[in-house]
Amino acid sequence: MAPTGHDGRDGYLAFVESHQHRLLRAAYLICGNQHQAEDLLQEALIKLALRWASVRDGDPSAYVRAILYRDAVSWWRRRRREWLSAAPPDRVTHDRDGALRLTLHDALCLLPPRQRAVLVLRYYEDLTEVATAEALGVTVGTVKSQCHAALRRLREVAPDLARDARPRQGSADLATGLEVNP
Repeated sequence: MAPTGHDGRDGYLAFVESHQHRLLRAAYLICGNQHQAEDLLQEALIKLALRWASVRDGDPSAYVRAILYRDAVSWWRRRRREWLSAAPPDRVTHDRDGALRLTLHDALCLLPPRQRAVLVLRYYEDLTEVATAEALGVTVGTVKSQCHAALRRLREVAPDLARDARPRQGSADLATGLEVNP
């Protein structure tokens, strides 16, 4: 049932206005495509509107995030085919953060949707393992194993994502931040 009454409609609209940008960023990080992220969020917000009366007193943003991640995985399963994309424009940049963002985006696109979802929830949304498991509808053990596999894959495909890729003076060791359970 759609939101009805003063509290239902106004509460739903207030929620959407205050959370839509953050949820759109999360959707984009999950699917890696702006247009698909917008469609994914729109469908999730429709589903939320239909269940608003029962969800509004809980945590509606967690409910929407769960819909986003589950629908992204379902979409990927239905349409397993390769997507071609244009290469980033050839620009010389000295912006290390910008280059790292592009590297991270490209590396995330190489991960399966479930691993990508786990990384986004754990490290971008800063959710606990338990909250991530609840959002994805899986066990905590699955979250841990998917996170481990995803980090291992990121280390393989994008060694540039190390926090400090330059050697320290007087030290041959590199602290990468990606060496958790190598």
